[in-house]
Amino acid sequence: MACSRFSFGLLCGVLVILVWASAAQLAHAARRYPYLGMEVQVKGFDRQPLQTQRPFNIAHRGSNGEIPEETAEAYVRAIAEGADFIESDITATKDGKLICFHDLVLDFVTDVADHAEFADRIRTYEAEGETVTGYFSVDFTLEELKTLRARQRFAFRDKSYNDKFQIVTFEEFISIALNSERIVGIYPEIKSPVFVNKHVKWPDGKTHEDIFVETLLKFGYGGKYLSKEWKDKPLFIQSFAPTSLIHASNLTDSPLILLLDNATSVTQDTNQTYAEITSDEYLKFISKYIVGLGPWKDTVVPPDVNNYLSAPTDLVARAHALNLQVHPYTFRNEYEYLHFDFHQDPYQEYSYWIHNVSVDGLFTDFVGTLHLYQQWTSPLN
Repeated sequence: MACSRFSFGLLCGVLVILVWASAAQLAHAARRYPYLGMEVQVKGFDRQPLQTQRPFNIAHRGSNGEIPEETAEAYVRAIAEGADFIESDITATKDGKLICFHDLVLDFVTDVADHAEFADRIRTYEAEGETVTGYFSVDFTLEELKTLRARQRFAFRDKSYNDKFQIVTFEEFISIALNSERIVGIYPEIKSPVFVNKHVKWPDGKTHEDIFVETLLKFGYGGKYLSKEWKDKPLFIQSFAPTSLIHASNLTDSPLILLLDNATSVTQDTNQTYAEITSDEYLKFISKYIVGLGPWKDTVVPPDVNNYLSAPTDLVARAHALNLQVHPYTFRNEYEYLHFDFHQDPYQEYSYWIHNVSVDGLFTDFVGTLHLYQQWTSPLN
């Protein structure tokens, strides 16, 4: 349903109310929670449950369309704007601490290059089929990383929050969700496990995957999808590495999501092509361990050379036939990411993916935009 079908007055009225509410929630959250180093405080009272009536609004690295990605402030903002899940990439430090950070290197979204004391930390490693040079998080202790400040990744986004916010730990990320005034799920990724396990020395012969799951268990996460335990603390564990998910399935009954890269990539752990891991045979095999797929959206509905969409592939239908959910990534408001079919209107894009492609969740950089669209088109009971 296109946004133009709604009356302008109603649209503006809803927008004002929701923006005011989001601002008020964010301000309250900022007063109530110190973000970093906080303990879980929300106990012993009922909170608004996670909605399960419509596709999940997944805050990709927080509300990073507005605020530097994977910071506490980006996650708090995403919750205020209506996220069902907050999503993060979980990698590690030199001293084996788990942190929320997408890249292997710190160069693109922190001020590390401005720190003269770290000038000698530049390294070159082979990582996921490429030769990468930069400041790697695995060469820094957590204490050192806490001295850095986050920056906006994209030049065309607001930079007024640059150099203000810290890198956060996995435990701090979890605490943000558990301290929210309604139940908010978490959607952490076992990030680059092959590289991380090669460069980080874990205690007692453990692995990145082991420490990752142990952290979740420490905070009481567990339970099959839609079980009472899961609804109390909603969680999806995601990874591009199939063997990491299979390993995790032996440690927890929490639902797992296999991420799918672009059509020319191979898996970092098993060296399988996109065609191999999306074949009927492989999907049937991996469905014994996972509850869903997280594909790049341009592999689900490929664009043509003129930036118009081609016909959808059958991936969603084949996944649904195996009772697998599909949560594509990444939805962004800017014109650089909108195909011409949508006339530069992100609401039309959401309408297409929800109603035509029938996905079960969407990774978005702009949580508020998706939330407003869903509130207008499928308000919760």
